Amino acid sequence: VGERVQPAIVPLRERVAAASRDPSEVAEAFVNGMVETIAAHPWLPPLWVREVLCEGGALRELLFKRIVPQLPHLLARRFAAAQAQGKLDPRLDPRLLVVSLVGLTLFPAAGAPIWRKLFDADDLGPEALRRNALALLDRGMAARPVRKGKKP
Repeated sequence: VGERVQPAIVPLRERVAAASRDPSEVAEAFVNGMVETIAAHPWLPPLWVREVLCEGGALRELLFKRIVPQLPHLLARRFAAAQAQGKLDPRLDPRLLVVSLVGLTLFPAAGAPIWRKLFDADDLGPEALRRNALALLDRGMAARPVRKGKKP
């Protein structure tokens, strides 16, 4: 973990920390950083699913203690601050937005062998995943007025 996983995550954490306070730029920094991390370390997404996400995974506890505890909290704090300033859709929960970012990046990479075969989509690589995630986030994060009768 110390030799392989932590060094793979450090540039991603640094990229997010260096991003401006704008929520779109924070999300873009995460997506771009994750795509670059996955390209440089293609073993990471399947390892994450098998050893962190799945019950009984050997790395689950290490995730909370050593691997990435700071990054999700940093992202959630940035999104909450942007939301308080009216720069992020008030209907979003900043913590779940972090979960969504992971879902838009790690899951497609981990499941690529399946969906590429299913859709005969060998032409869709990391750049296509990056563009798709950013396009979804661009529309979904924008602060909009809440319609009357609708709760945020």
